[in-house]
Amino acid sequence: MEIEDRGLIYDATGRPEPERVACFTALCRLASGTVLAGFQLGPTKHAATATVRLCRSRDGGKNWQELPARFETTIGVPGSLSAAEVVEVEPGRVMLMATWFDRSDPDRPLLDPDTEGILRGKQLRAFSSDEGDSWSAWEELPTPGLTGCAMTGPLLRWPDGTIGFAFESFKDFDDPKPAYHAAWLMVSRDRGRTFDRPLLTAQDPQHKVYYWDPRFCPGRGNGEFIGLYWTHDREHQRDLKVHFRKGAITEPPGPRLPRETSIPGQIAAPLLLPDGRLLAFVVDRGRPGTLTLWQSQDEGVTWPAEKVLVVHKQEERSVLTQGAENVDYVQYWDDMLKWSFGHPAIRHLGEDQVLLAYYAGVLGCLSVHWARVRV
Repeated sequence: MEIEDRGLIYDATGRPEPERVACFTALCRLASGTVLAGFQLGPTKHAATATVRLCRSRDGGKNWQELPARFETTIGVPGSLSAAEVVEVEPGRVMLMATWFDRSDPDRPLLDPDTEGILRGKQLRAFSSDEGDSWSAWEELPTPGLTGCAMTGPLLRWPDGTIGFAFESFKDFDDPKPAYHAAWLMVSRDRGRTFDRPLLTAQDPQHKVYYWDPRFCPGRGNGEFIGLYWTHDREHQRDLKVHFRKGAITEPPGPRLPRETSIPGQIAAPLLLPDGRLLAFVVDRGRPGTLTLWQSQDEGVTWPAEKVLVVHKQEERSVLTQGAENVDYVQYWDDMLKWSFGHPAIRHLGEDQVLLAYYAGVLGCLSVHWARVRV
């Protein structure tokens, strides 16, 4: 594998303060060949005023245009938006999904340091028929019986038109009860109009290990999926290696336990190529920090002992308090707001090319980057 070209999707340099921190990147390639990139934008990560923004490329990711659409953040009360995942639900019709957080008290942090719950939120969707220039009003997608919910990765689309929405649940900000983390997938069989009840994709029955930020890609068959998980061991206060599982939206209810891979890191984005190779675009916050491509020849059953391609290397300049071991959970969340690179996204461009996106920069000025890789 080799990097053929790279550049910027969104350059934060010289932008006004409310538009200086772009992060939480997403990619979607439409049937027309157009590529849409979404990201959170604000003065800081997860700012009380954060919104989402979209850019578009019509030449395979080489050149990008910032789209004019602006998105409502007041849903009854002031709020912020996190992430902007896009999927083409039918030819010419695109669905955008974002997580909204209640910012009626702008001084509240994302995580309650006492209860360890997160801000109350909603899952929102909107539709576009002009490749992202304009959008319908937000509609809420309920997550019945689940609290502390947030979208975690790309929207899926299988060849038969079925759509998948990945998210995780925890507990709300001021909830004193114990927290039980779980990863979920909701499925729409009518092009995003309605969704089935959530399907559990990962949860530790002992609630000692958290399967964070799952990223899924479609498997070989309709309804099959492959997932990679940032896996954190609360009991031993450390991140584990990336975990993996295959599944299907038809599987019966029950506990799901992903298995460990050889890949060190946190968020990992999978992509299954037509020839059966599985790629993983992974952020690893070691020293130095890296964004790397890994490759499995057998759809994730086995992985090499070492990374295949280093896409980005960064010496973290932010002052962090947590290392690899003895992680203080609340302080770890504070560090997440300081990290200056990450959130990998990957999409197939056709033949032997893939497009990657991620954010990187310095604290207070984060841009969205792209790289095209021949695989």
